[in-house]
Parts: sequence; structure tokens; C-alpha cells
Amino acid sequence: MSENKEPHVAKFVYDFTEGNKDLKDLLGGKGANLAEMTNLGLPVPPGFTITTEACKVYLDSGEEPPALRDEVSAHLDALEQRMGKKLGQADDPLLVSVRSGAKFSMPGMMDTVLNIGLSDKSVKGLAKQAGDERFAWDSYRRLIQMFGKTVLGVDGELFEEALEKAKETKGVQVDTELDAADLRKLVTAFKKTVKTEAGRDFPQDPREQMDLAIKAVFESWNGDRAKLYRRQERIPGDLGTAVNVCSMVFGNLGPDSGTGVAFTRDPASGHQGVYGDYLQNAQGEDVVAGIRNTVPLAELENIDKASYDQLMQIMETLENHYKDLCDIEFTIERGKLWMLQTRVGKRTAGAAFRIATQLVDQGLIDETEALQRVNGAQLAQLMFPRFDEDARAEQVGRGIAASPGAAVGKAVFDSYTAVKWSRSGEKVILVRRETNPDDLDGMIAAEGILTSRGGKTSHAAVVARGMGKTCVCGAEELEVDTKRRRMVVPGGHVVEEGDVISIDGSSGKVYLGEVPVVPSPVVEYFEGRMHPGADDADELVEAVHRMMAFADRKRRLRVRANADNAEDALRARRFGAQGIGLCRTEHMFLGDRRELVERLILADTEAEREESLKQLLPLQKRDFVELFEAMDGLPVTVRLLDPPLHEFLPDITELSVRVALAESRQEPHENELRLLQAVHRLHEQNPMLGLRGVRLGLVIPGLFTMQVRAIAEAAAERKTAKGDPRAEIMIPLVGTVQELEIVRDEADQVIAEVEAATGTKLKLAIGTMIELPRAALTAGQIAEAAEFFSFGTNDLTQTVWGFSRDDVEASFFTAYLEKGIFGVSPFETIDKDGVGSLVKSAATAGRSTRPDLKLGVCGEHGGDPESVHFFHEVGLDYVSCSPFRIPVARLEAGRAATQSTGSDHR
Repeated sequence: MSENKEPHVAKFVYDFTEGNKDLKDLLGGKGANLAEMTNLGLPVPPGFTITTEACKVYLDSGEEPPALRDEVSAHLDALEQRMGKKLGQADDPLLVSVRSGAKFSMPGMMDTVLNIGLSDKSVKGLAKQAGDERFAWDSYRRLIQMFGKTVLGVDGELFEEALEKAKETKGVQVDTELDAADLRKLVTAFKKTVKTEAGRDFPQDPREQMDLAIKAVFESWNGDRAKLYRRQERIPGDLGTAVNVCSMVFGNLGPDSGTGVAFTRDPASGHQGVYGDYLQNAQGEDVVAGIRNTVPLAELENIDKASYDQLMQIMETLENHYKDLCDIEFTIERGKLWMLQTRVGKRTAGAAFRIATQLVDQGLIDETEALQRVNGAQLAQLMFPRFDEDARAEQVGRGIAASPGAAVGKAVFDSYTAVKWSRSGEKVILVRRETNPDDLDGMIAAEGILTSRGGKTSHAAVVARGMGKTCVCGAEELEVDTKRRRMVVPGGHVVEEGDVISIDGSSGKVYLGEVPVVPSPVVEYFEGRMHPGADDADELVEAVHRMMAFADRKRRLRVRANADNAEDALRARRFGAQGIGLCRTEHMFLGDRRELVERLILADTEAEREESLKQLLPLQKRDFVELFEAMDGLPVTVRLLDPPLHEFLPDITELSVRVALAESRQEPHENELRLLQAVHRLHEQNPMLGLRGVRLGLVIPGLFTMQVRAIAEAAAERKTAKGDPRAEIMIPLVGTVQELEIVRDEADQVIAEVEAATGTKLKLAIGTMIELPRAALTAGQIAEAAEFFSFGTNDLTQTVWGFSRDDVEASFFTAYLEKGIFGVSPFETIDKDGVGSLVKSAATAGRSTRPDLKLGVCGEHGGDPESVHFFHEVGLDYVSCSPFRIPVARLEAGRAATQSTGSDHR
């Protein structure tokens, strides 16, 4: 007898008392953390959260879930009872904010509306209840301005222009100098703007205001700027946003009120202390928008010591509870402190490394968790050059060091120009009085951002830190004139659009012209030229050193280098490479050897070909001796010649011109003519799919055997010199096991001949690159003749997708990224569903045939952070990448081995 069960009914609304910080998928980051602070007994204004599930239903169907309205009504009733007032009532109105809150922080990218519940009637009740008529009308104008822009789609500039006009008429500089009568007139002007632009009156029904605002927040998830930000930050597009309905507390009630943003540590440096911004007589958007310049948070101690002391205690509580840097929004209403938000704060790359090691030392987290607090992208940022402090440079200003880095570019004064010039290959610095969410595309395109207003918590600062973009904020001495597209610096010098400027996000300094750069101290550390010490730069080096040591102890994946000569090999070794995963021998055939290669290609007889190979042999051998010496004791995987032969010949157009000129002048041109004939003979419509790789070795007798002999003789010479060469021979572009078997038989014979001639026993592994779909699909067969596989993911991506990389990246990739077809280029991060599935299946099939098969990857994906995690998951033994990316790969290999589902610091 089956038991009858009630059908599961989705719950779409949660009171702040019901959730916790672990429900970010359902309640979004803001809602989950408001609930967590409520649970901790912190002063949070009462409210409730509408879940991301409700948003998904709305976005999928275009309608709210049928049960949502009733659930919202029930929670609103409970809120009204708790507050002792009703939403928008005439005499003493309850006002609420409606704020977005996705799982991952997306600062300013989605919509928020404050002061919902104000109307022509309730504004008078608010004035009476607060005893402050100016405050009430200021709150009402803010509601109409935010509601008109975010809910009704009115151009926000129209409200800004009306506000500026009101200040001009009054003869004042800031909006706090407008009195109640001025603001009442402004409300009338705003309502007329709404009527004209939206075709309807501003709604006077408070419930209608709230319902429309909730829908607007849902819809803002798919707004252009939100989608652009998600693509930039690689945030999934199907998460949806929660909506937080929170009773209003007011920071614009006079000098004993205010609003601020605080950090438990400096998000720019990671240093402990009192960091943040505070603004008296203001609401929250005034701080983050950077419209009015704030005072440092430490000043709050002088303004309101009781609130300051309480805030310091709460900040300590939150940091110990979250065990991380916390970003906090708060409001003081007539001396009463209220917590409006907390989240794990965005931080610069340097701060991330410092904070992770600090928290380990404080015993708040362990090494495993510390590795989840940093990432390879941040490490790469720390390896970028910095400005040369000894260079002669004209400093013209200084602002707040909001996000570090050394950025040089042409000054531009709007996002459209930044994007346009950037796409034309120009490096630009976006210069604004303050940025807003609509500037996101320009911020992404720019090398750096410079604003004359705002602080470390302004929109520009928060977004720049999240993107790892250089930013200087609040450079007040710079007069930015966006309409005339210029900036006036102290002394009267005018920076016109297109003039080059330099900004230092680590010091806040602004320079005219291009300032030279020097290597990062982190690169100097990896190069062995700097050691951990006591000053600021060395403190960062110490943090990086410790995190790399953590990663190296934890990781399973080994990290090799793509290197073609001894110099690169030695540098790679200093950077921590555990061998060479790809030595491209074609690079050895260029330069002064090109003539020998041309002779080989032009050879008409077997004797001519053998003579060319005979002359190339000692040169190749010398290359390998140097390489094996540089990497002594570590594996060196040598890829035999891969590219089409025409790449070693002159350009067909250039050669045709030379032949034509010689003929017209009746000059000797026999060699040029033979070269031209060879170029025509070797010409292919699609050379990347033509005569290259293993196919060359099969159709040009002696080519591969010459290279194998050079490798074997070099290894024998190093062994004789008491070295420890560990050479591996890699056959490229194999598509069938028969190709590999033929080349392998020839190679084994050559190796045996060298062993006999030198009396030296050689252990040379022979394997292949898996870079064709057929090779991946028949990996089980190929493994019978291969001792190792190295996945050539660059070519595998091209052949799986049918892309010619050099062509498509310049032609349609931008459109594919903008349309969301790609979240990221498949040449940058491995396509897990397509290319990745072939890698996984080939690895499985190969090891089913040969359990001890060594597996690696040597495409550029080997240095991509996200791809490294994938290669760890599918069981590869090593990744190989360019020397500069080795530290990144080491760090990410350690993170992959300790990956925790509970950590995500986007």
C-alpha cells in the first residue's frame, strides 16, 4: 500500500530570519548574507528575499509564479506588523528598498530602487514623522529618479540635467545645499519627465511601485550591462537574481546620519586597518556612485564615536565569522547603526595573496583553504611590469590608488570611444568624473580607468578591482570636462582626447606621456633576483613565495615548459618547470640554417637530399646537447618537424616580384626561379591540413631519421659527460597507428645504431601528439605503439571546430563572444564539451591499452587556469606551457588538487 504524499510546493519568499550564508544559490549573495547577519544578532533592518527560482520562472515564462504575489503579501503583512506601520500609509509610511542580489557579486550591474512607498500623500507624512521636510522631499525625488530610470526606462541623464539645473538656479555646488522648496520643485520636474518620457504618471500606489520594481530587478538580470559583466567574469547566465525587499533606514536625515562602505582590510593592499568611506547626510548610492567625495572611514570616530566603536566590533565579528576580508555597507540613522549588506570583498591581486597568508598565520584558515583564496589570473597580474620610479616623468595629479598596475594609453572621455579606439588597436585610458554601470564596456576596453571623483568604494574602484584593471579614483585636482573631451591639470595644461597619459594604480599618481616600465618584483623573485624581505615589495614576494610552496606541496600535475632553446629552458627551470613538454624543432631550422633547408627542399636527387641532411645533422645535435644540458635530469620532449615545408621558403608574392625584376633586368635568377617553382609545387589550399607532421617524415626520406639521430647522439654525448639526459621523441599529427608504427620502427633502428656506435645505452621514449579527432577516437590503437601522449590542444581545437585560428579570431570571434555563443574563446580555455570530451576519452582509451601511458598537454591551454583544473580532473600527468605561465600553472595545479566546492572568490 503506497503512502500518499503532499506534492512539493516551491517556496519563493524567505524572511531574513529564515536563511543563512550557505543559501546563495537560492537567496543570492546579498539575501544570504543579510540572513546570516540577522542570525548573528547584528542590527539589520527587517525584510524578506524573493528567491532566484522565482526569477528563473519569470524570465522563462514572462510571468511571475502564480503563488508569488500571495507569498509577498504575507511577508509584507508580517513586516508591517513588526514595524507598526503600513507600506506607504499617509501619516507614517513604511518605506522599503527593492534591491537585486545574485549569487556572485555584480556591483552596479543590476537594478535597485530605494524609498518605495513614497507618494504625493505619504511624503508629507514622512516629513511630519521625521520632523524634517527637506529629508522627505529629497527621498521622494530620489525615488522618482531611480524608479523612472530603472523601472520605466527613462533616460537617467534627463534627471541629472534637471538636478544640475536646480543647483545652478540656486547657485550651489552640491545637492545637500538644496532646501525643501527646491526639492519640491525638482519632484514636480521629475514627475513631468516621467509623464513625457514613459507615457504614464509616476505611480502613487505603493504596492504597484513595489511590484513593478520587483519585475524590473528580475528583468535587469538580462540587461546588456549585466550580460556583459557576466561574460567578463565568466558567471553563468542561468543563475538568475534574487530580490531583497528591506525596510528603509535613512542616512539623509541630517548631520547625525550618514552612509558608508567599510572593508575589514584594505582591498587594494591587504593591510589590516580602518578602510572605507563615509558620507554624512546621504543615502547609499551617493557613496558608490562617487558623485560626492567621501571622508575616510576613520573620520567617523570624530563624527559619531559610539557608532564607530560599534561598527569596529561588528567588522571584527564578521571577519572572524566569514574568515575573510568583508565588504560592508552600513547606514547611520540619527545615531543608530544599521547593517545593510556584507559580502566577501573583491580585492586586488596583491591583496589576495597577502590576506591569504595573513589568515593562515592567524589560524583562521589552513593552507588548503588559502589556495582557494588566490588564483592564476591574479598571479599573472602580479607579474605585469610596473613603472620605473627612477624615470623622468611629469606628475600632474594624484588620486586614490584603487586597483594596482601600470597603465599607459591615450585619454578618452567616454565608453564608446574607448571601445572604438581599442578595437582599432589603440591603448586607451578611460577618463571620467565618475563611472557608472553603463561605462562597463569602456572599462573592459581600456588599459586603465581614471576618475576625478569617488574613493576606494566607488563604482570605478570596485569594478576595476574585480576585473584586475588598473584604476585611480578621486583625483580631485584634475578637472575632467567630458563634453569638451578634455582634462585640465594643475598649472593649466590641457590634456586633449588622444593625448597619452600614464596612471599608477599602486600609488595613485597620474603622469603626462608614457612612463617606462620595469619588471615586476614577483618576476624578479621567480628569476631568482629577489628574495623575500621586509619592505612592501618583498612582503608581497613573501606572500607569493608561500602560496607557491603551498601549491607545490599539494599538486599532483607536474608542470613543464614549451621551450625551443637552452636560454628559454634555463628561464623555464628558474620559473619552476619540471622539464620540457614541447620543443618545436622547426624553430631550429630558421635563421642561418634557412639556406640548408632550402637546399633540402629543392633537392632533385637522393644524393643532394642526403648531403643537405648530413650538413643539418651536427647543427641539430648541438641544439639538443645544449637543451639536454640546460634541463639535465628532467624530461625533454622533442617534437619532430611539424609545419608544412613552404613555411621555410620565401613568401610567394615577394619571390614572384624578385623573379620578375630579375627577368626584366636580364639578371641571373636561376636559384630564385627554382625557389618559386618549389613554392608553387608545395602550395596548398589549406596547408594546416596538408603535407605536415608525420606525413613529412613518411614522404621525405631521411628527414625524421636525421632528427632522431641528432637526438640520440646528443643524449649519448651528455651521458658520456656524466649528464642525465631524459629525451622523449614525439611524432606530430598522427591520425592512424600505422603512421606511428612506421616512423617508430625507423627511429628504433637509428637509436640502436647510435647505441652500438657510442657504446652507450639510451632510454628514449617515443610517443605522439594527439591533435586530430581521429587520433583521439582511435587512441586505444595508437597507444599500442606510443609510450606517451601529448595532447596538442591548439590543433585539436582547430580540427574539432573546423576553425583556422589565425583567420577566425580576427573575423567573427568578437561577434560570437558578444552574442554569448562563446563565454570565452575556445583557444583560450579548453572547450570541455567538445575538445575536452575527446581528451578525456582518448586518455581513458590509451590507458586501457597501456596502463603506464604518460599523458600530458602541450597546447597553450596548459597555462590557462580553468583548463589546468580540467586536465587535473581527467587524470593527465603534466601540463606544458610557455615559461612565463609556469608559475600560473603550478598555482592552479595546486588549487585543482585542493578544490573545495565551498570556496568561490569571484
